[in-house]
Amino acid sequence: MKHILFLASGNSRRFGENKLLKVLSGKPLYRHGLDTLAELVREREDCTLAVVSRYAAVRAGAQALGVRAVDSPESEKGLSYTIRAGLDALDLQDGDFIVFVVADQPYLTQKTVARLLDAAAPGVRMARVVFGERRGNPNLFCAALAPALRGLEGDEGGRELLRGADCVTVQAGSERELYDVDTVSDLNG
Repeated sequence: MKHILFLASGNSRRFGENKLLKVLSGKPLYRHGLDTLAELVREREDCTLAVVSRYAAVRAGAQALGVRAVDSPESEKGLSYTIRAGLDALDLQDGDFIVFVVADQPYLTQKTVARLLDAAAPGVRMARVVFGERRGNPNLFCAALAPALRGLEGDEGGRELLRGADCVTVQAGSERELYDVDTVSDLNG
């Protein structure tokens, strides 16, 4: 099974306020990625989807779509806490994979996520989405790496693990898919 964790608990420090609820093209920023993933998961039988957030409005939005919502009350301490809350909510089995998708990438497409999911195969330990040489999100890890992911601290994500030579790369359909919103001007531009 492939478990998609939609990480929607960021501190939005550079943005100055909760960017996930800011409107982009008629809907809250987080809904762009969530809608994409929810539709993809409805079409596949090999995936689960959970939204991991400390924000009640984001969790309520997920539940309204029929998506599992996981509370992550300690996420203000950093990304590692959000990752751990998501992992704690999973029933991981040998052979499973975890896909981490960040909520501030509004242009990520189903096709790219599907290619990443399809990269999950026996012998694959991790995979990441890239465009050319530019590395980005989402990222995939085999269940055997869950202890290493649980061991992350502070605002640390799985970036160090992904630097390994055994990381498979999956090409995004366009560079725009890797675009993430960090500032107000990113949202407006």
